[in-house]
Amino acid sequence: MTPMLYHGRFAAARLCKIVSLVVTSAVLIAAPALTRTAVAGEIPTFAVDASWPKPLPNNWILGQVGGITVDWQGHIWVIHRPRSLTDDEKGAALTPPRSKCCVSAPPVLEFDTDGNLLRSWGGPGEGYEWVGREHGIEVDERGFVWIGGNADNDNAILKFTLDGKFVSQIGQIAPSKGSNDTTQLGKPAETAIDKEANEIYVADGYGNHRVIVFDSTTGAYKRHWGAYGNKPDDAKQPPYDPKAPVSQQFANPVHCVKIANDGLVYVCDRINDRIQVFKKDGTFVKEWFFEKNTLGNGAVWDIAIWPDPKQTYLLSADGENNEIRVLKRDDGTVVGSFGRNGRNAGQFHWIHAMAVDARGNVYTAEVDTGKRIQKFRLTSDALR
Repeated sequence: MTPMLYHGRFAAARLCKIVSLVVTSAVLIAAPALTRTAVAGEIPTFAVDASWPKPLPNNWILGQVGGITVDWQGHIWVIHRPRSLTDDEKGAALTPPRSKCCVSAPPVLEFDTDGNLLRSWGGPGEGYEWVGREHGIEVDERGFVWIGGNADNDNAILKFTLDGKFVSQIGQIAPSKGSNDTTQLGKPAETAIDKEANEIYVADGYGNHRVIVFDSTTGAYKRHWGAYGNKPDDAKQPPYDPKAPVSQQFANPVHCVKIANDGLVYVCDRINDRIQVFKKDGTFVKEWFFEKNTLGNGAVWDIAIWPDPKQTYLLSADGENNEIRVLKRDDGTVVGSFGRNGRNAGQFHWIHAMAVDARGNVYTAEVDTGKRIQKFRLTSDALR
């Protein structure tokens, strides 16, 4: 089989020629662009592992995948949306059965790096209300799983043990009270754990216009902020226009939040095509725009922090242009990219979330009609 190759353009300030990097593989290769004088091996490049994950048991199938994360053990956790399956996809679950395949998998699934399913659980249970549309998953080193949702009344995050036993929640499955309420969320998109401070950060979200922080044990409110560290405002915003002055508020959704080891907090302002960077107290540091002419669902859907000691890079998922960009974390320079719109292995349809493990393997999740997860193996020497 002839491999499918992605070619990036390599350029540096003093370099005039274009150099193509081609890495031979039996699967898809990503060869991102260099924008500085560096050997190619320093930049993360990837090859899709089309055998990951292994087939699910029990005639199960995935719906839209609302979140993906890697835990401290290197296990990959996924939350998907059983209610997004069409009748022809879940035909075996209908009464009477429409077809031999399939039945929805439970909403939460845990895999190892080889693609083996380790455990699964989720859905309505005693003592709590399950979310209306699953969105976002995080696993902390204390052994708790946090999940959220973005249906109309999904204004809470729920906390479970690794085996799916309900522990507690922040907020309620009930109407939102707005971006400056400290007791209720607004269709939260994603969470991030600050282990040392024992805090959980929430990208809040599809309903609210803020980042909000709670004590991850007690659920007590700590602080919140909007774009540029401003007080968030729920006034209706005009549609995104790349020619207009930049918005002083986050648009909906505030789609991701990530915390680096040096204390910087990275936030996806998806529709506004930008990443904003803060200190942990909400002080604004800087912002970067990407593919600024992108309309529709926006160009900044998720972020993953590269696992080398300096956390040199950020990976940024773009579900409108269906690519992942490799960024220098110090200044946001794009040094590479991989992926394109499509349904073959290594391509994306609405890449929604992603995660990276300690070995530099990247795991991706797709929504809309994508409804799949993929693994990309690191093919360069980018973890030195």
